[in-house]
Amino acid sequence: MNRNDLRRADIHLLVVFETMMHERNVSRVGEKLFLGQPTISGALSRLRLLFDDPLFIRSGRVMEPTARAEEIFANLAPALDGIAAALSRCQSFDPRTSEATFHLGLSDDVEYALLPRLLRQLRVEAPNITLVVRRVDQRQMSQMLLGGDISLGISHTLELPANSRRKGLRPIRPMLLRADSQPGPLGLDEFCRRPHAMVSSMGHALDDTDHALSRVGLQRKVVLSVPQFSALPVLLAQSDLLAIVPDYVAKAMASAAGMRAEPAPLVLPVQELSMVWRATVHNDPGERWLRLRCRACFCEPVELQVVRKSRPARHDDQALLAAR
Repeated sequence: MNRNDLRRADIHLLVVFETMMHERNVSRVGEKLFLGQPTISGALSRLRLLFDDPLFIRSGRVMEPTARAEEIFANLAPALDGIAAALSRCQSFDPRTSEATFHLGLSDDVEYALLPRLLRQLRVEAPNITLVVRRVDQRQMSQMLLGGDISLGISHTLELPANSRRKGLRPIRPMLLRADSQPGPLGLDEFCRRPHAMVSSMGHALDDTDHALSRVGLQRKVVLSVPQFSALPVLLAQSDLLAIVPDYVAKAMASAAGMRAEPAPLVLPVQELSMVWRATVHNDPGERWLRLRCRACFCEPVELQVVRKSRPARHDDQALLAAR
């Protein structure tokens, strides 16, 4: 196919094709693209004519791609990324008047403790935009970015797709959360004797705290595992339950829910809260504006960063400009 043949192609069809490669289901493609099922079915028929191939074969409730579809997708995905990037450079963005919709993926801790601050700021600067927030964790982030369900995610992250970018925002420091009236900080022995609650979206009853205790020959008793942080204040209230949570969650709960937050009585691993986004929206003015607002709201307060100011400059400090 030469450039003149591109007149036969419809970019809307190509978007349907890419979405079908991710979703493998006509109904889900329609929901994602806000199109009716007959429209999606018609688009697939036109795609089959365009590429002279069945492209997708029904297998139960799933539409499995043919070998030809896989080959087309491998070439098409980078091309669509390039088109999206080129178009984004041509767009302007004024937060005061914009009615744009942004799709964010936030981990539960970020949604609970940090999203309210961001929302207050955005309501002042961009009163007409819409935020669509999806709950993600480190296992889901890659797929949601790759599938286009979100354009920006904030969480502790693991491996990411090759066409994504990442920026560290702040450390995730574990803190002890409690609701009892016993005076003074809790010692390690008492910490191990007391019952514990933990948050796990997967329903686990062991985490980094248990691994740290086992290394010094100690253990605790987890009596409750819940899937989200918002349940903790009610569950800990008027009980001797303890919980280890990120520092920003502990402080938010201590401020709003009457909990007590204090350092844990043992050294626990510190992870990193990261902001990740699709490379295709790196230069999009609206997405860049949102990343800067997230960075301002979610980064660690300046007073907690003082200990790092004296470190020698590193060559990769230029990466700090990546979100701009």
